[in-house]
Amino acid sequence: MKPLLNTPADHTPNTQLTIDGLPIPIRSGELLIDVLNLYAKTRNLKPTPQVCYHPQMGPIETCDTCMVKVSAAAGQPAILARACSTRALAGMVVETAGEAVDIAQREAFDRILQNHMLYCTVCDNNNQNCTVHNTTALLDVKHQSRPFTPKPYPQDHSNPFYRYDPDQCILCGRCVEACQNVQVNETLSINWESDHPRVLWDGGEKIDGSSCVSCGHCVTVCPCNALMEKSMLGHAGYLTNLPGKVLDDMIDVVKAIEPPIGYGPILALSEIESEMRHARVKRTKTVCTYCAVGCSFEVWTRDRHILKIEPTHGPANGISTCIKGKFAWGHINSDDRLTKPLLRDGDSFREITWEEALDIVENKFKQIKNTHGPDALAFIASSKCTNEESFLMQKLARAVVGTNNVDNCARYCQNPATMGLQRTVGYGGDSGSIADIEQAALVVIVGANPAENHPVLATRIKRSHKFRNQRLIVADLRKHEMAERADIFFRPRPSTDAVWINGVARYILDHKLHQPAFISQWVNHFDEYAKSLEPYTLAYTERITGIPQDTIITVANEIAAAGSVCILFAMGVTQHCGGSDTATSLSNLLLLTGNYMRPGTGAYPLRGHNNVQGASDFGSMPNVFSGYQKVDDEAIRARFAADWGVALPTTPGKDNHQMIDAILDGTLKAMYIKGEDTITSDSNANYVASALSKLEFLIVQDINFSETCRYADLVLPAAASLEKEGTFTSTERRIQRIYKALDPIGESKPDWEILQLIANRLGGNWK
Repeated sequence: MKPLLNTPADHTPNTQLTIDGLPIPIRSGELLIDVLNLYAKTRNLKPTPQVCYHPQMGPIETCDTCMVKVSAAAGQPAILARACSTRALAGMVVETAGEAVDIAQREAFDRILQNHMLYCTVCDNNNQNCTVHNTTALLDVKHQSRPFTPKPYPQDHSNPFYRYDPDQCILCGRCVEACQNVQVNETLSINWESDHPRVLWDGGEKIDGSSCVSCGHCVTVCPCNALMEKSMLGHAGYLTNLPGKVLDDMIDVVKAIEPPIGYGPILALSEIESEMRHARVKRTKTVCTYCAVGCSFEVWTRDRHILKIEPTHGPANGISTCIKGKFAWGHINSDDRLTKPLLRDGDSFREITWEEALDIVENKFKQIKNTHGPDALAFIASSKCTNEESFLMQKLARAVVGTNNVDNCARYCQNPATMGLQRTVGYGGDSGSIADIEQAALVVIVGANPAENHPVLATRIKRSHKFRNQRLIVADLRKHEMAERADIFFRPRPSTDAVWINGVARYILDHKLHQPAFISQWVNHFDEYAKSLEPYTLAYTERITGIPQDTIITVANEIAAAGSVCILFAMGVTQHCGGSDTATSLSNLLLLTGNYMRPGTGAYPLRGHNNVQGASDFGSMPNVFSGYQKVDDEAIRARFAADWGVALPTTPGKDNHQMIDAILDGTLKAMYIKGEDTITSDSNANYVASALSKLEFLIVQDINFSETCRYADLVLPAAASLEKEGTFTSTERRIQRIYKALDPIGESKPDWEILQLIANRLGGNWK
């Protein structure tokens, strides 16, 4: 955040000030507006007006509606001051009402209304959270003393997801602050020098032709209807779907009657309409299902229509979003959704009932198991499904069918990172939280592009780099956005990352820049590790990687000198044959420099799918139960067997790749693939397709008809994330709850329910 936002981390009161004659405990240094907001909320009082201020961004100081009288102490002269940028200090005396305060606040808001036409009843943003509407009511505005001044600009509809209406823009600067200093995309500005200021994209481009990445943060923080989601337009209110000419005529009528009767009756009507809207709009807290950052938000729905995504103040994202999390929800109601079970009929498919589908699953699974044994069946879980569904998938395989042949897509992309971390620190997940990354003195990004793949996480790094002088090193083949921003960027030759990492480590060791005390206390086999670094001289490292020796030395000194280092890495270094060794080398480098077990340190294998961490944590792997408890450990297996009431298979099963080989060698006869497009995920699509076509029986369960569905004998329609409940585990290993916003489309069912139905048909007796 900007230095201005550096409020005390500890909010425990340590002094007091006086508000309207009452002594109020505070933490010295807090923003006065935050103190006033808490004061009003806890006493059920009218809040202090605030239009440009947003608690997640801090003072912007453009609206002046938060003016209050402040004196340094009792008996001292009082002045009008902005509450949003005044620090609350011991002994301060604050007056939130009175003639001078009222006049200042009303004059400030009159200037705002000069840039905004009030037509709340027919506005799509009249949803009880429009700051301009609420402030009009709060200040009891009777008349617009300064006439509305239209701007000579058309609405900008060029972005596919949101539109900008200059005539409704109050020029508060929230969107600019969000873009420049919170998201750090640095696209938006306001041309204050113009006779008719407006928000600009890249100094004047249309939105669609600019560098806007459609993260939607500007739309989220807009205090009125100037920036709005297109999914809201014409859908939010009772009257907002009327033809434009009719709405314009209604607005003209309202503006005509406002001078004689004032805003009171007009606002009262809009309040009634807003209450009616609120009753029909459902707001459901949930978690994003794209990447594994784990952004929290509310989804607003009206019947099955998704009105908008409103980020909630979650630990991962604050109120940030990316283009996918904010806008990419069209798949929920897509015509391509599977709505009924499909049975292969020659080269095509026909719809069948659920009873027919379950009969087929029961007969085929029992037949194949009885003929070829339980290990002739295999199961692939989904990293897009919930933790509970991942747990049930592996339980179905082990406790009902009797095989450990179960895996998930972590095998393709995340397993090398997991293995490297398990070798070195014992657990294959992020070392800490996203907040740790934000507070690190140095962030090293290796083979990852968070600006595109984990945009909200990238935002936090960009913000720390901009305002906290966080150092940034990027090693990648591509010069992507994070590389452009980096203090040091270099391109190793493909597949040589382990070499340069070990070269850096050897230089640190040779020059005694490592941390002997940390190593002595926490690290085993250090002498063996040091010996393994002997080949990685500067000359050898440069010859193999193509990285100049000076760069290797600079990187080594940066890492050794930084007080805290986080290393972020992803599929650019893990998804090939040397991935596990590269992950091991990165983790060893952190151990060498003492960069574990402290805030702002550690290894962060950035997970791709929203629940790829959870799918593995909850046991959808061939060699471990949930919690990475080994299936070939007799004591562990006995505990699970006792809990589930069945005997369990004793040897590890086949992983994804081995399953495909087993189909081709004739030992694997049936597969159940849930929420995974195996053909497009595996490394050799033609090889996988040839294998799947040889199966006796293939079930594919998904929300859409994927490429893998083409090879299925039976396709089962699953509910999407907004249509079910459960939990996801993010890349920082945070388990978060999702709630059902919509009923499943058609005859689709939540994955957990389908698993339960199948388990019971196979004798599982799941309640």
